[in-house]
Amino acid sequence: MPRVGSRLRFAVLGPLRAWYGEEALDLGPVRQQALLAALLLRPGVTFGKGELLDRVWGDEPPGTGAKVVPGYIFRLRRCLHAAGVDADSVIASDRGGYRFAGDGVSLDALRLEEIAAEGTEAGRDGDLAAAVRAHTEALALFQGEPLDGLPGPFAEGERWRLTERRIVLAQEKVDWQLRLGEYPEAIAELSGLTAAHPRNETLAALLMRAYYAGGRRAEALEVFGRLRHRLVEELGMEPDTEAQQVYQAILRGDDALLGLTARREPADRRTRVELPLDAGELAGRDRELAVLTAPVEREAVTIAAVDGVAGAGKTALVVRAAQSLREQCPDGCLFVDLHAHSEGQAALASTRVLRRLLRAVGEDDSRTLDDLDELSAHWRSATAALRLVLVLDDAAGAEQVRPLLPAGPGSRVLVTSRRRLAGLDADHRVSLGPLDLEQAQQLLNRIVGGARAGREQEAVRELARLCGRLPLALRIAGARLQNRPMWSFEYLVSRLADDGSRLGELTAEDRSVEAAFRLSYEQLAPFEQRAFRMLGLSPTPVLDRLVLAALLGAPAADAEHALESLVDTSLLQQPAPGRYRLHDLVAVYARRLAAEEPAEVVEAAMDGVLNLYIGAGRHASECGLAGFPSGPEPAAVPFTGWRDATAWLDQAGDLSDVVAYAVRAGRADQACWLAESAVDYLIRLARYEECRAAIRLALPLASEASDRRMPSTVRLHLGYAHAMPGYYDQARDWFTEALRISEHTGDGRERARAVGGLGTLDVLAGRFADATAGLRAALAAAVEYEDDWLLERVLSTLGYLHHLNGRHDEALGCFARSRVVAEKIGNPVMVARTLCYAGSVHLAMGNFAEAAACLRQGAEGAAEVSDRILYASCLTRRGTAEEELGELDLALELHQRALGQLTEQTYARLENEIRDRLAATRRAVDLREHRARSALHQNFIAHP
Repeated sequence: MPRVGSRLRFAVLGPLRAWYGEEALDLGPVRQQALLAALLLRPGVTFGKGELLDRVWGDEPPGTGAKVVPGYIFRLRRCLHAAGVDADSVIASDRGGYRFAGDGVSLDALRLEEIAAEGTEAGRDGDLAAAVRAHTEALALFQGEPLDGLPGPFAEGERWRLTERRIVLAQEKVDWQLRLGEYPEAIAELSGLTAAHPRNETLAALLMRAYYAGGRRAEALEVFGRLRHRLVEELGMEPDTEAQQVYQAILRGDDALLGLTARREPADRRTRVELPLDAGELAGRDRELAVLTAPVEREAVTIAAVDGVAGAGKTALVVRAAQSLREQCPDGCLFVDLHAHSEGQAALASTRVLRRLLRAVGEDDSRTLDDLDELSAHWRSATAALRLVLVLDDAAGAEQVRPLLPAGPGSRVLVTSRRRLAGLDADHRVSLGPLDLEQAQQLLNRIVGGARAGREQEAVRELARLCGRLPLALRIAGARLQNRPMWSFEYLVSRLADDGSRLGELTAEDRSVEAAFRLSYEQLAPFEQRAFRMLGLSPTPVLDRLVLAALLGAPAADAEHALESLVDTSLLQQPAPGRYRLHDLVAVYARRLAAEEPAEVVEAAMDGVLNLYIGAGRHASECGLAGFPSGPEPAAVPFTGWRDATAWLDQAGDLSDVVAYAVRAGRADQACWLAESAVDYLIRLARYEECRAAIRLALPLASEASDRRMPSTVRLHLGYAHAMPGYYDQARDWFTEALRISEHTGDGRERARAVGGLGTLDVLAGRFADATAGLRAALAAAVEYEDDWLLERVLSTLGYLHHLNGRHDEALGCFARSRVVAEKIGNPVMVARTLCYAGSVHLAMGNFAEAAACLRQGAEGAAEVSDRILYASCLTRRGTAEEELGELDLALELHQRALGQLTEQTYARLENEIRDRLAATRRAVDLREHRARSALHQNFIAHP
């Protein structure tokens, strides 16, 4: 049932957005959003259609006038309702108008005022630190220009009002920061504001005060000079009194007039800045840089941990961040390479690092014993009064880092590691993956030169892809092109195209992608090393613990532990809980290691993983394990039935990729078994293209398979993959070919299945006489061979044939028998399908209550197994039954839900059926409303 409450959130302090829980809502086109904004920002106020028209369209209303408003309201409610929200309680109709009912709904503009009020009260009470914190939290709610991109006079006015509110809050915050002596923070805040609002004289005056208070008098005077020049040149006027007074006070050095009691003078001693010059160019890490340099509490040391795969640009990121933080930390900017992954060098001992750090801040370490605890205490004491930036690069683990943390409030520590430092109490964590494709191209363009790259943009894009969009690989590739001006991008692409040579090509002097990966690999435990090598044999780029367990021949729990360890070392990515993926170049390295494994190890791993997919497909199929007379033993896979097998396949990706993997390995039997087992599952989800692709991949190997069923059965299933979406001519060709082969091999069971398929096509083509003979022959064979799958299919098809011929009682008899067989097999898909068929016959007979009951049960079963087509069929036919029972509103809802199940791959006949039934129900609804209006009119005439 739709609900509304604190889970529904709206944001207007930036682009208009909405969420229900964690789900982002699609609010439609900008005019529709502007109408919503007009209601949101005046909660509880009812607006007539004309008022809303003026607020959104102003002097340019649409041709239909105010009539357009109800349509927009309807679509807004539909957007909310689709996400499970009680839309009518959010956008309420009230006395001929509409209002936003804000109870239980979160709106960032309202939250802004609540937090700002807390800050203002704290400021009045003299708690300036709390006031700054509150206003910082309030300002963080702004995510860009308020109501960005929304048209109309109301949105424009609110945009101006909220922008001004933002400026006022920032001014109040900065004023408190100046009184607290937080001059670098105030300067950073004001610099951005004055750049965005260059003619705001109050902001300029505050920035002048901040610069002066921070000991930067010349820069303070420059601010006034720029302001005066801009105002005189653009507006022909001098700065106002406030800016003039601040300017004069700075010239006289009048701290009292400026309201400054604790102005910080520049430090006399020279501070050390040890940042390396060769950290590499930072590319495409703006979001991560913003996290590392965001303002923080001055009362504590702030620790940020950056992890990522080798070559992701971790050092370049933290060095750039440290450069940005230098002004906030005036007592030094220190850098230590901890050498956790350095060729030929062990990770530095913490005691050695502490002595170096103590010397860097001018402390004598000669009288301190080589004791870790004593050195760490000495370091904390030495830094208690300092505000430092400390970069600890390439850490081996949290235990190496913890003794090195300084004690000075306001200090910033930036740690990089290939491992995720779970044992480190970090305030911020950043994990670096590959750049996006555009950023990778831009980096190559900058290294090689825009003119040269501009002539080969397609090759630049392909080079970025082959480099895995990894900054180290991109810089090496760019350097090779720099040093070889005769090489084209296309030529280097050709050298990188082969897996076997790619890592070797990505080497330049002492920089090597392969060496970086090797150092990470060599630090793994033996079982994790073996797991990493086996990942190079995975048939899909994304996998889970069951895939690795099958490759290793090990328990799933051990495989999961290895996977999580590889994630922690950044050799593996985790795109979703329980799902894992190798970075493209890391995958190349894993495949190289796997290729060096003994042949028997590779063969066993491939057997294990292919049998896993085959077992999952067979468990998830309609015929159950008994329907597959040959193939691997079912006990070898970790599935107990269709539920867990289907759930696993739902996350397994494109199954045609797995078939292609078996084909490349020349495993004819497994390729065919896999394609065969996947058919029912893929057809149930209407993934017809993927189904046909998987079978076509296996088809050329069918004749090579040792399982002699395969030449016939592969063609048989290709026939079903064409028949289900309505390609009957192609389906007939494949069924006929399967029949010919099965007759040649003498396989009666396969022959019966082919005859049954052709009989089904005859029914669909209207050749009822031919169909009857073929289906009866298939029925007898199904009983003879105890083929329950075929028996259920033939009984269902015969029932449909009786139904078409008007013999409804005989049809219901067939469907009853079919249901018994389906329940014997224990497959819920078959059971749901027989219920749908029986309900459809009851509908044709006029037994509407019986039809509604069968179709409701059928829809529940179809939904449980995610059979979209069967679900849609049950919904729309039940809709017609409910219409006949007088439940028009329910009928309309059922048809609309059925329509929502359609995909591009759904066959047109079902879509036409749903639309026809929906149209009939709408006509019935219109007729009901017309009659209601007529009755009201007649009543009014009779009783004016």
